Amino acid sequence: MVGYHQNLQMAEVPVPTPTGPFDVVVKIGGAGVCRTDLHILEGQWAEKSQVQLPYTIGHENAGWVHAIGSAVTNVAEGHKVIVHPLITCGLCRACRSGDDVHCESNAFPGIDTDGGYAEYLKTSARSVVKIDDSLEPSDVAALADAGLTAYHAAAKAARRLTPRDRCVVIGAGGLGHIGIQVLKALSPAEIIVVDRNPEALKLAEAIGADHGVVADGSQVQQVLELTGGHGAETVVDFVGEGGATAEGVAMLRRAGDYHVVGYGENINVPTIDIISTEINFIGNLVGSYNDLCDLMALAARGAVHLHTQKYALEDFQSAIDDLDAGNVRGRAILTP
Repeated sequence: MVGYHQNLQMAEVPVPTPTGPFDVVVKIGGAGVCRTDLHILEGQWAEKSQVQLPYTIGHENAGWVHAIGSAVTNVAEGHKVIVHPLITCGLCRACRSGDDVHCESNAFPGIDTDGGYAEYLKTSARSVVKIDDSLEPSDVAALADAGLTAYHAAAKAARRLTPRDRCVVIGAGGLGHIGIQVLKALSPAEIIVVDRNPEALKLAEAIGADHGVVADGSQVQQVLELTGGHGAETVVDFVGEGGATAEGVAMLRRAGDYHVVGYGENINVPTIDIISTEINFIGNLVGSYNDLCDLMALAARGAVHLHTQKYALEDFQSAIDDLDAGNVRGRAILTP
């Protein structure tokens, strides 16, 4: 990435080498193309990340261990791995609690340091998860962020859901189609999926959704009819923009949970409505290292499958353009 509001450029850079005892260099087998990458190019992350340009983006990565530092014991050269998005310290309170996403001293390859739109990526021993021999890096790379974020939200939602409950999933795209599978694997609740694309709903029903609702303007009424007029106990919103939040809140039952995953607009709800119905708004960031281990266990047993559209690394611009135009079903993956 050479500048904001500019196209990415292909360049030759040195292959990274381990410089610290816990460094791990991964030979990339697949790098996911994420909507956050579009936001980075638009400059939305410039102030937050303070990254120095030029640098390499890409935060959904999997591949093979290429080189390790002197103190690395959990992986060896040649091991097949998926990479947790963050490089974490392991020493702060959040890390000690297993909540390493909130590490007080972290680096985020692809956001504030070099990422995986490349042939090699430097990360740490704390960030790599060995994957099952049945899985290929290019097939699972986007589980490192899109899948992990979806898992984190869906697993959190599933802890409160019972067989009598309904869960509405808004958005059946790159994240949503993973969230649906995780909810199906972890929760006994009835799953209602809302999306404006009928083809996305066909996929949703094929992978576990009990009902598909086309977002044609009548989606709130359709959901209320499916829930006996009460609304759903849980809404997991993978869109978070374009009016989705107002509609999602209208689909929520009293004392229900609204999980925010997608972002882009403000939630505008009168405080008296929040307290009188006792609804909960729950933010969801990317998942922890342990969440990623759990997700890969589901993937290994076939309970979660990532639908992908693959592009050669040098064809990165086509992948970005297709994602921006809404022409990617599932997740776009760059393969060196």
